[in-house]
Amino acid sequence: AAILPTTNPTSTAIYKSVISLKSGNSVVLSPHPRAKNSTCTTAAILIEAARKAGAPEGIIQCINNPSLDGTTTLMKHPKTGVILSTGGAGIVRAAYSSGKPAFGVGPGNVPVLLDTTYDVADAVAKVVTGKKFDYGTVCSSEQVLVAERSLRGAVLEELKKQKAFILSDAQRVAVEKTLFTNGTTVRAECVGQAPQKIAQMAGFEVPSDISILAAEIGGVGKQHPLSAEKLSPVLAVLFVDSFDAGVDACEKVLRFGGLGHTTVIYSNDDAHVRTFGLRMPAFRVLVNTPSPQGSTGITTSLLRGMTLGCGAMAGNITSDNVGPLHLVNIKRIASVVRTAEEAFAEDSAPVAASAGVDRAALVSAVEKYLAAKGVAVTSQSVRAAVAQALPTAPKALPSDPPASAAVSSVVDRFLARKQKPVAPPSCGCTLPPAPKLDVPAAALPVQAPAPAPEPVKKAEVPAPQITIVDFVCEADVRTAISQNKKIYIGPKTIVTPSARELAGRDEVLVMAQR
Repeated sequence: AAILPTTNPTSTAIYKSVISLKSGNSVVLSPHPRAKNSTCTTAAILIEAARKAGAPEGIIQCINNPSLDGTTTLMKHPKTGVILSTGGAGIVRAAYSSGKPAFGVGPGNVPVLLDTTYDVADAVAKVVTGKKFDYGTVCSSEQVLVAERSLRGAVLEELKKQKAFILSDAQRVAVEKTLFTNGTTVRAECVGQAPQKIAQMAGFEVPSDISILAAEIGGVGKQHPLSAEKLSPVLAVLFVDSFDAGVDACEKVLRFGGLGHTTVIYSNDDAHVRTFGLRMPAFRVLVNTPSPQGSTGITTSLLRGMTLGCGAMAGNITSDNVGPLHLVNIKRIASVVRTAEEAFAEDSAPVAASAGVDRAALVSAVEKYLAAKGVAVTSQSVRAAVAQALPTAPKALPSDPPASAAVSSVVDRFLARKQKPVAPPSCGCTLPPAPKLDVPAAALPVQAPAPAPEPVKKAEVPAPQITIVDFVCEADVRTAISQNKKIYIGPKTIVTPSARELAGRDEVLVMAQR
């Protein structure tokens, strides 16, 4: 079930249909009553395209006469497997309370911080590009531009160059009264209207080439209505005294209405970007890009998507850009690889200091590694490998009978079980005699003798130089898949669940040791 908004009635319908079909699901679209004509027309185009492509009849359906009761029935229908809900807080809560799995999204109220290290002209041009897209109806559209007071003149001048109309105080108040009702609830008739139409509704005129309306505000909160989400081509501008004050202001904007969604910083200072990112209660922290294009993955490495989760802090099940993999359930067949006792023993075993390494355990690890590689070995070669691996080599193996017996016992058991006869060489030469396997443990010398001829074994290619990463997200996995590369991870590497799921199909993640 795809519940659609009035703000993006066509693009959201297309996106939810595409990810549903791509994940092997059918979809029923439920339009917003105010946008049913747009959504139903879009659905008809999608249905025809699917039919021509050979899709089953009815794989895409649309409710032609939407209503609250109809949407509720759809969400609770026995054949509804999951709900994709985009809309106001009420419909999102209804989806989560329907008793069905649901991917809801939260409202956006995107603050943009312009750092003094970044070019003002470029930043303002990008902000206006994002703000005017779809007349500001995208949930990740820029809402408040925050900059230091020292940049005020330059920012206002660049806004004018980008065809932004700077409102006077009186005009700002008129626009506030026009846009909002009951505090900061946007009037439906103002959503997605042209700047000229909004100005006219507020009682004044602006030139026909104006792209957005911009107004200075003195703070964030109910006393400053334009600091809320506006769903229109209206941008608030807030000037502060310092970078830290700007970070504080952006955090307040998000907590005023866009918790968990998106924020933007324009900066060439990595330390500032990191400080900003860590402070912001948003799961999409964009850098130097228009917000709508960056949040949807067009100009960034985020998943290209138009359903943007806001995480638990906003009451959502995910903070991801929702895509087809969120709509796939994966079955796993898992065979036994160890007993419970072995698993708990591995987990509880203390890490030994280098001076107290258990030689028998080390030999066992060596033999398992060689067996996995298919390499035929002798007792001497295993002992030599152990000696080289220990920090005290060549005196790594003690001469006392118990340790010697343990080493020889493990090695001989391995050879008796795993060693395969080596095929005679095609040149007709005589192979060296195979090593005897029945040598008593006590007869083994403590220190390995001079190397004796050994059976032919596979030539091993030197291990390539690798870099173990500390963090892997879904975008990293997608990049690796597209470049046919592996991602090397260690025991402490953090891998997001979506990245691990995506990587499993192509075996992109490789566990390695530093």
